[in-house]
Amino acid sequence: MIREKVAPAPASDVASTLLALRGVGKVFSNGVPALSDVNLTIREGDFLSLLGPSGCGKSTALRLIAGLSTPTSGVLDWRGGGSLDRSNIGFVFQEPTLLPWANVFDNVWLPLRLKGISRAKAAPAVTEMLARVHLSGGMKMRVSIARAMVTKPRVLLMDEPFAALDEITRFKLNNDLLELWQDERFTVVFVTHSVFESVFLSNRVVVMAARPGRVFDELAIEASYPRDEAFRTSPHYAALCRQASDVLVKAINSTAGAHHDGH
Repeated sequence: MIREKVAPAPASDVASTLLALRGVGKVFSNGVPALSDVNLTIREGDFLSLLGPSGCGKSTALRLIAGLSTPTSGVLDWRGGGSLDRSNIGFVFQEPTLLPWANVFDNVWLPLRLKGISRAKAAPAVTEMLARVHLSGGMKMRVSIARAMVTKPRVLLMDEPFAALDEITRFKLNNDLLELWQDERFTVVFVTHSVFESVFLSNRVVVMAARPGRVFDELAIEASYPRDEAFRTSPHYAALCRQASDVLVKAINSTAGAHHDGH
């Protein structure tokens, strides 16, 4: 489907920094350092992917941004100081954390219900968001996305949301997510271990290395939106994926070089 809407500006054109991580470190209670000296800027309207191997601190970084955890060192500097109101942040986990006893409508209504909005008053917003995510067959991940988006958050945090899905479903959800992002103009921080997914979705890919988790490199994905199947099968996409893959291999090797035990 050809979309006439103008895509969000690429990162280089976006002047407003939404969040800056400055020297952020996180040490778990057992003494294991999860993150060390992470410096990262997230701009308004970014679709930014955190790409890296297991154990590189991607999910830990996301939890810090969400306010679900606090850094051991460094600061998270939201624009205007302080922190972003939690109601302005949506979170989608890898496992759809739905209420098994509730139907689809009630699951999506939940964030509004917690704000004191009645079922009747919430109905238009819930119905609209269910339509926007093209809900079919009761797919749990679509419900999770609808629930995260129903409050119209400024920031959507996604922790490997499509990792467990088959490739065809994953491609479709990637397409639908980009469509939603282009329409609503929110900021996305997306955790993935898939080079192909990160390049297809993002305007920026931050490659992380492990032990301790740190930013290894950042890639600007120079490709216009909207992105579709023609882009997914293009030589340009293949070249961008090779570039990201090369950086990821270097990040993994940097970890292996520092830790010969491989654990």
